[in-house]
Amino acid sequence: MRSCLNNPSFSVVRILLIDNSNTRTKFALANEGELLEFRAIISTADISEQTVSNALSGQEFSHVFISSVVPEKAETLSLCFPDKDIHILSHTTDLGITIDYPQPSQIGADRLANSVGVSHHYGSPAIVVDFGTAVTFDVVSPESSYIGGVIAPGLAAMTSDLKKRTALLPQINLEEPDSAIGKSTTHAMQSGAVFGYRGLVRGILNRLCKEIDGKPHIVATGGDAELITRSMPEIHRHHPDLTLEGMRLIAARLWSSEK
Repeated sequence: MRSCLNNPSFSVVRILLIDNSNTRTKFALANEGELLEFRAIISTADISEQTVSNALSGQEFSHVFISSVVPEKAETLSLCFPDKDIHILSHTTDLGITIDYPQPSQIGADRLANSVGVSHHYGSPAIVVDFGTAVTFDVVSPESSYIGGVIAPGLAAMTSDLKKRTALLPQINLEEPDSAIGKSTTHAMQSGAVFGYRGLVRGILNRLCKEIDGKPHIVATGGDAELITRSMPEIHRHHPDLTLEGMRLIAARLWSSEK
């Protein structure tokens, strides 16, 4: 098996990468082994052939690589490109890393992409913390094998649920509080959200590191990563495009084999 760590490139093809998550769907272009500048984002609930066509107006590509955790939207996205070569990422895709997991079909495609991305850019062992609708912790062993992880509620989901289940607490903007002692309801909620969430992340990382052979590289990605990891030395790197980078590497393996 060829290793994705050899960084194959796809100089002949231009690929549309689609990261279809529960909340947002990101579109990016890649060529010659790198991500290009084009980006587009659509609310996942709004995905349709028309919205996708509008978002990609004027863009040229020959291949489409989809990472999806929303199966019905993945099907819709596939129908948007009847004349393109399409691949939907799954555990059966040639990843360049191995999987040591009892039921690999249950692993989210984004988690596989993150594991490939972290292995390539930082080596192994490694832990990826992806701050999305859920926060996921994915572990790559010293042998560059995906071995499992942790799933916890995302920060926005936790704060939204708090508002829904109480009569007087407001919806808040997630931002760094000036102090832990809240001087208003909003301030107190921000303190609980940000400082409390950092405690959750620290606790999980501490337990994972005790179960991993060697000292793992710990890398954060996802929408809330910048806010939560700002004061967390436990997180070694913040890589906003890690999922797309992992997708790019897998796509390179897939379509470079056509040459």
